[in-house]
Amino acid sequence: MVISVSMKMIRLILRKLLQAFAFLFLTALTQLGGIAYLVSLYLKQRKGLTQGKTALAFISVYLILSIIVAPLFAPLFGRKALPCFGDVRPLNVMTCVLNRHYVNPQLYDQLLRAEAHMQKTFPESKLQYLDACFPFLNGFPLLPHLSHNDGRKIDLAYYYMDTQTNKPGSYAPSIIGYGVYETPREDEPNTPEKCEETGSWWYSAVGWIVPQWNKEKYKVNKVQTRMLIQFLAEDDLTEKLFIEPHLKYRWNLARFEKVRFHGCHAVRHDDHIHTQVSLNGHLQ
Repeated sequence: MVISVSMKMIRLILRKLLQAFAFLFLTALTQLGGIAYLVSLYLKQRKGLTQGKTALAFISVYLILSIIVAPLFAPLFGRKALPCFGDVRPLNVMTCVLNRHYVNPQLYDQLLRAEAHMQKTFPESKLQYLDACFPFLNGFPLLPHLSHNDGRKIDLAYYYMDTQTNKPGSYAPSIIGYGVYETPREDEPNTPEKCEETGSWWYSAVGWIVPQWNKEKYKVNKVQTRMLIQFLAEDDLTEKLFIEPHLKYRWNLARFEKVRFHGCHAVRHDDHIHTQVSLNGHLQ
């Protein structure tokens, strides 16, 4: 009897720990997923739902929160959802599914202006973004990023072309936009190597995880990517941009003071552009 009660208690504790982990994980990943999870657990308990119906309840609540509630209330927190389709869009639609596509109105307008500027030279251009911010609460972390927590920051994908046809397109060697690097050449500063030698072992960690099989299939469109960086660097709203020092050297961007090195405490930025608007959100 004692053993039976003990086992029952252990199972209860384990279940509660798993539920707590699921709540924290979904909250960290999507901001709203934890709330949807708690609602689904409540409905399961109150209505006696099966596992399948509980999962369906979670998905339904999450979609309501993400598609209706978040865009409706995000402006109260100074945020606006970027388009999920069109000329400005995520490289991977999961960015929108996970609610990681919110920025403040100033950054939103700047990105639309940037895309309009790019289309003058590249009519088929698509400005593709990676992670931005969550819809609510300044200071709420967007893991694994260190600073995407106030609506002012966003990561942008490079422009690429097919190595066989040399044609530009809306593709990239990494499905998530991160982890396939434009590595330094022998005559360029090798910041990744220096950072790792000084103890920042995680500096290239994303590249260990992301498959590299498309690295030779697509190459960066230097002209198009540099044009985007130059537009952002010259825009009064921009506070700073981060790319690796060897790309700043390679792409002849030395004259732009806003194009900076992010530091060894972060991760490599030779796979994307990090840009952010000024704190006051007004033209300087």
